[in-house]
Amino acid sequence: MSTSPDTAARNITSPLTVGEIDAAIERISHVIDATPLQWSERLSALTGANVYLKREDLQVVRSYKLRGAYNLMAQLAPGERAAGVVTASAGNHAQGVAFACRAMGIVGRIYVPSNTPKQKRDRIRAHGGEFVELILTGETYDAAAAAAAADVLRTGATMVPPFDDARTAAGQGTIAAEILAQLETVPDTVVVPVGGGGCIAGMATYLRAHAPRTALVGVEPTGAASMTAALVAGAPVTLSEIDPFVDGASVKRVGDLPFAVVSALGAEVVSHTALLQADGSTIRLDPESFVMTNLDEGALCTTMLEMYQNEGIIAEPAGALSVAALGNITFESGSTVVCLVSGGNNDVSRYGEILERSLVHLGLKHYFLVDFPQEPGALRRFLDEVLGPEDDITLFEYVKRNNRETGAALVGIELGSADGLGDLLERMEHSQMQVERLEPGSPAYRYLT
Repeated sequence: MSTSPDTAARNITSPLTVGEIDAAIERISHVIDATPLQWSERLSALTGANVYLKREDLQVVRSYKLRGAYNLMAQLAPGERAAGVVTASAGNHAQGVAFACRAMGIVGRIYVPSNTPKQKRDRIRAHGGEFVELILTGETYDAAAAAAAADVLRTGATMVPPFDDARTAAGQGTIAAEILAQLETVPDTVVVPVGGGGCIAGMATYLRAHAPRTALVGVEPTGAASMTAALVAGAPVTLSEIDPFVDGASVKRVGDLPFAVVSALGAEVVSHTALLQADGSTIRLDPESFVMTNLDEGALCTTMLEMYQNEGIIAEPAGALSVAALGNITFESGSTVVCLVSGGNNDVSRYGEILERSLVHLGLKHYFLVDFPQEPGALRRFLDEVLGPEDDITLFEYVKRNNRETGAALVGIELGSADGLGDLLERMEHSQMQVERLEPGSPAYRYLT
């Protein structure tokens, strides 16, 4: 027996319906760009599938966030508009709200973390103009969200949630409708980055109704895997700490509504990291499957650089999550895969850190504390006897030099090949110098990256 998409959504007790997404399509179509669905020759060759990139980095605010922000604000009552709006964001939702504020003539106050990239802050001001006040507070999205909530209580302004609202999630769900309209066939797999969960909730709702056999993959950064934690716990939980590097997808707690949608649709947690560390294998997705996974930030940085160098795509960290996940999935030959490139608001000043994290992930960059004898020629011997012919010192800094006999130095070495680490460690062991390797993840190492 067949059911309408809206009825099907209600049958799984989801708080979001396809009807709300269809209404959002009509409501925002005059504002958003129908972004390209771009076939990737390189990624298709690597995976054996036909890989398409949904280029939301080409949206007018360089991310999909305008969809949800505009859909919500377009539904505000006159009194709510007159009271002004308030929101919190890591930067992309803020640009969507700022754009909508100026388009609708609504005054808004936008709270962002103090470490929000300058590029995003500048774009927020440019989109909002005189209608928007930008307020920097705290170091995470969650701190900004707390400040925004306090503002609403104090002033009576209207909150525009970035993900925990059906109107926001419905707006993001319009991406799925565009994908189905642009493809000549129903996709076998759709891969979506996940932060607070609004986008995956909206897209999954639409795809489950109109493409029920499509496999869904939600991808989070390992340092902020809040949806994964919620699915394991059976309810949203607040992470004690997060790595804010993937600023567009780093939240301590997913929204209640997105979690309700994702869990109602049967999402399961699959740890790519654990599988790859165990035996190097990848997962194979069944039709209709819905999995949540997470990726190391270093792998993500490598993907960002590959996308820039090969496709010329300037993806922000969250925007590259879906593409980075491809290497951990086995696809049927010739199957159709769509990756959402969610945003391209990346500050060029961050590329030093991006390159650093990528080199560490690839096993090419290593750090050591070396006690050099305080005698002529010690550094020359280190270069001649310890370093390989293709290795290079990228950092040398004395950290303690009050001993007459030795001086401790922090040394960063970039290898010509990751396979050369074993030989380098062996040469260090046979040298006359005391050497301590700084391991990634150790307390001392975090001061380097």
